[in-house]
Amino acid sequence: MIDDDALRARHAALWPHLDERQRRLFAATEARAAGYGGIVAVSRITGVARSTIGRGLKDLAAGALLDADRVRRPGSGRKSLVASDPRLLDDLNALVEPDVRGDPMSPLRWTCKSLRRLASELTARGHKISHTVVGELLKQQKFSLQANRKTREGDDHPDRDAQFRFIDAKVQAALAENQPVISVDTKKKELVGDFKNAGREWRPQGEPEEVRVHDFLIKELGRAVPYGVYDLTANAGWVGVGIDHDTSAFAVQTIRRWWEEVGRPRYPAAKRLLITADGGGSNGSRVRLWKRELQRFADETGLVIEVHHLPPGTSKWNKIEHRLFSFISQNWRAKPLVSYRVIVNLIAATTTETGLKVHCELDTKRYPKGVAVSDAEMAALNIQRAEFHGEWNYDIAPVKHDEAAIS
Repeated sequence: MIDDDALRARHAALWPHLDERQRRLFAATEARAAGYGGIVAVSRITGVARSTIGRGLKDLAAGALLDADRVRRPGSGRKSLVASDPRLLDDLNALVEPDVRGDPMSPLRWTCKSLRRLASELTARGHKISHTVVGELLKQQKFSLQANRKTREGDDHPDRDAQFRFIDAKVQAALAENQPVISVDTKKKELVGDFKNAGREWRPQGEPEEVRVHDFLIKELGRAVPYGVYDLTANAGWVGVGIDHDTSAFAVQTIRRWWEEVGRPRYPAAKRLLITADGGGSNGSRVRLWKRELQRFADETGLVIEVHHLPPGTSKWNKIEHRLFSFISQNWRAKPLVSYRVIVNLIAATTTETGLKVHCELDTKRYPKGVAVSDAEMAALNIQRAEFHGEWNYDIAPVKHDEAAIS
């Protein structure tokens, strides 16, 4: 006879730690030890089917001749859906990637491809499948939930790499001569007010800072236009926060303020100022006003302004993006930019472990849009274009006025 209490104790202690094969052999061992009626008694106490105990007894009689690392005999268990339904994977792939593996006019081409929607569409095509199994199949095929990634900016220019090598050679030469080198650009314009700002910061639990639901411009506050200058040698930034339009006049005025306050004292022997900039925006390679304002700046300072534009589609490679702007964004994450003063203070407080320091000031001047630069003004520019992509690489030197003619 079997001792029910003892078996229950052994069952409770061992069962959670056994796999399917081990449980079958455990039940068979107990049934064989109990003798006549053991299969029924063990099945009643453990809940293992009598047929399963019978298979376990056969395994024991055969010396449990199963691979040590297998739970079931090869080929046992229910066939997978992929094996029993050969078209399943092809239909699933056609739905997930219609442009690559299926019909571009698939009903899911323009809809959210959730697991439940995929399962529903597969069921409509004659497959018996649940949304959980759809998820398992996608994972087996190395699919995963992914967000969009911003990487494309346009077609690569055939001389992209050559332009970067050209810029690098010019920058290295300028740094070796202790001439100032700056990277410039406009940071993303920001709405001023109690709007949501991306990111999270530590606050008392259950007390998030409340902001507006909709991001509509508050006319009384307007937008902030941060234009930055990053000094490669000093690892220092200068940011002018405009309240008007992002024009070339505003861009060059920010460079002018940086030079007057920081650049001239830092580089008293400078003869040239090398600027790297994107190919578009207020400092674009084809913007006439940009070149005219740089000519005025060169005339005022006596500096030769050496400009190198990044090739098309590479604006995010500009050093100011990942050496200055990225840290500003980190510093003000989750902080509503409720006023210009808050914006200026947050930018000015940006630092890094590598020693980055940032100066920021508010520029309240007005910079009208649509300022035209005539052909005659362009012809008067003292501009020297490089032989290699002169539209991207050029010098603007001070114009030497005839003093006698002026007097």
